Amino acid sequence: MVAPDGEQIGIRTLDEALAMAQELGLDLVEVADQASPPVCRVMDYGKFKYEHSQKAKESRKKATRVLVKEMKYRPKIGVGDFATKTRKVEGFLSEGSKVKITIMFRGREMQHPELGRRILDRVADTVAHVGRVEVYPKQEGRNMTMMLSPGQATRRQREAAQAHQAAEAAEAEAAEAEAAEAEAAETAVEGDAVVEAAETAVEGDAVVEAAETAVEGDAVVEAAEPATGTG
Repeated sequence: MVAPDGEQIGIRTLDEALAMAQELGLDLVEVADQASPPVCRVMDYGKFKYEHSQKAKESRKKATRVLVKEMKYRPKIGVGDFATKTRKVEGFLSEGSKVKITIMFRGREMQHPELGRRILDRVADTVAHVGRVEVYPKQEGRNMTMMLSPGQATRRQREAAQAHQAAEAAEAEAAEAEAAEAEAAETAVEGDAVVEAAETAVEGDAVVEAAETAVEGDAVVEAAEPATGTG
């Protein structure tokens, strides 16, 4: 049992505890029902509920409501449009809002995600003095998104972002090199096929020419035979 001032009174029977609370004009409140024996405290329960509600109200007032804005870009956005949209992103971050940056791909643009990544990197670099990357770029269907939160990026965050960007660039270069090798291999195969077809055509022409020569030879022999018989 605990007294109103927080002093430990010790173990008491329920009747003794209730009598003590009534004598002080207070309430007997169970505060730890899982303990053995259960712990009760003598207090003004009405006052306790009021103070608790006031504290909860104050914490709600102090809690800042963070809004999430969104700004959409295209992979081939012009310089002017990029500057205008990025200024708005900077303003949102300055006001304390988070900003979701979305790159929208269309058609064949889906084959070049590195274009969208470059736009996101440019945005992050431009607003680094008022915002930092909270969620790194990721592909979501036809869109690529990145989340920025208010606050200047720390040195560690900038280094982490740079390392992440370097890793992404290395992966992109490796993918481009692999694609170039595959394309070169296909071109080589096509070239071999063309050469082979040309050689086949040449051989065919040679066969045809030989056949025509043979035919002409037979015709000459055939023409010479009647002439010999006449003489």
